[in-house]
Amino acid sequence: MRVFDLHCDALLKLWENPGRTYVNNSDFHTNMERLVRGDVKVQLYAVFVEPEIPSDLKFQVAMDQIDLFYTRVLTQKGVRHIKEWSDLTELEPNEIGAMLTLEGADAFGNDLGKLRTLYRLGVKSLGLTWNNANLCADGVGEPRNGGLTELGFEVVRLNNEYKVWTDVSHLTEPGFWDVMKVAKYPVATHSNAKTLCSHRRNLTDEQAQALFQRDGLLGVVFHPPFIKDDADSCDIDDLVKHIDHFCELGGKDHIAFGSDFDGIDRVVTRLTHSGEYQNLIEELLKRYSEEEVKGFAYKNVLNHLPI
Repeated sequence: MRVFDLHCDALLKLWENPGRTYVNNSDFHTNMERLVRGDVKVQLYAVFVEPEIPSDLKFQVAMDQIDLFYTRVLTQKGVRHIKEWSDLTELEPNEIGAMLTLEGADAFGNDLGKLRTLYRLGVKSLGLTWNNANLCADGVGEPRNGGLTELGFEVVRLNNEYKVWTDVSHLTEPGFWDVMKVAKYPVATHSNAKTLCSHRRNLTDEQAQALFQRDGLLGVVFHPPFIKDDADSCDIDDLVKHIDHFCELGGKDHIAFGSDFDGIDRVVTRLTHSGEYQNLIEELLKRYSEEEVKGFAYKNVLNHLPI
């Protein structure tokens, strides 16, 4: 069964060591061979600029990662750039769609011209923060726990104008609720249920339900610390419990996958890279109908595009 994955960090890995090959390198959870084996039909590639990068270099680092996307990912045989949402309808059976996202507004600071440049290069989802604070909002690691700034609200409105998802996965709770006030296309690309695992990056039931009510998507994340408290490892059943819980909250038609592959240092047993995606599909088919599992795997995303 084909899969739509909302988040991976392969571009950061490539940027850290641009001499690496991406095709069949086992250093990457999402290498080309594994994407094919796991039937990943569309993979979203995050641009992430680490907090310690000096402010005056952040945009250049983002552009360097985008250059790697164009030169190292899109040049692979059978990979098609999804630059507009409508491109998803034109994917051939033997093609994998690749799309850019941005994790953290640090890359453009307060320069909205730079943001529009990122849109034009194909960024279709924007998370205002990583865990740190920036000029747009506070991330979950910021002690003051603030919401969006005026600039942050302006960026969300620009996302609306350009039909770009606003990703809430790393925001504080006040920031989340601020986004809910103005975003036309809210998503959580890689978050789980705080009721089942208390990690700060997970969403409360109230947040999840608000996202569903706003017709947003929620991509469950495969990192064990976001799945189970005090666990260095976990299995697919533990991950499926989060899907069960979100279904109970009314999110059956809004659940997706956001693996966070290549950005995580621990993995789920039998779901250790993209090539093992069908193990998750098989387990879900034991609990849900084929149509419901197709929804989780890819149809829910296609039914919630900003078009």
